[in-house]
Amino acid sequence: MDSRILADLLDRNDDHVAALPPGSFDRHRDDQRPGVVSVCCSDSRVSQEGMFAVDEPGYLFTSGAIGNSVSAVVDGERVLDGSVAYPLGHTHTEVLAVVGHTGCGAVDAALTAARTGEFPSEPGVRADVEALLPIVEDGLSDPRVGGGAADGKGGDAAGENRGDGAGPSLRDRLVEHNVHEQVAFARGREEAADATVYGFVYDLHGAYGDRDGAVYLVNADGERDPAALRDLVGEERADHVGTLLGR
Repeated sequence: MDSRILADLLDRNDDHVAALPPGSFDRHRDDQRPGVVSVCCSDSRVSQEGMFAVDEPGYLFTSGAIGNSVSAVVDGERVLDGSVAYPLGHTHTEVLAVVGHTGCGAVDAALTAARTGEFPSEPGVRADVEALLPIVEDGLSDPRVGGGAADGKGGDAAGENRGDGAGPSLRDRLVEHNVHEQVAFARGREEAADATVYGFVYDLHGAYGDRDGAVYLVNADGERDPAALRDLVGEERADHVGTLLGR
């Protein structure tokens, strides 16, 4: 038993309590109406509240999932995950933000599976990677993503972890492709019919720009064209629009 970690957690909670302004929960004790539900990859480097500077309760409904997946399998059918469907249906939430991140280990595992047939040994992790596999395989066959490497062995296969400035890595192009696919899946579900769905990539590898921790808008309700997205966000925020995929 690691009591040092326990002590650290409790001390951090004391800091959290001390930082909360008086009355922070007054409007939310018995109800919540978050404006946004965010689905981000399960990763210690990617803080959902942190990336959007959320320091007050009630603004962001958060869901973490391997590969920032918005779906779950129920009775053999792939459906919108409950942690997404719930706020859209029950807390008056109108915006869904799907957030991938550069250097995603889940996408990397699915890429390995596409190439070698090898999956992680843990059943739960394997199931999540298996769900990503068709998306990665589709990306590998897309010239904009994998350069037509349908078997996962061509294209930029040597550069999935590249950080040498020679261009975006295959892994990070697949990350963006996965965000597009997750957005498309959500938009196709009845529970999200009235929601606005945005797709972002959180950059911690300098793939989209030179600001660690910046989020880049890559999709807005299915719109992927960077010029259209820059028009949407306006000139002041145009540096938050990007893509690694050719058009």
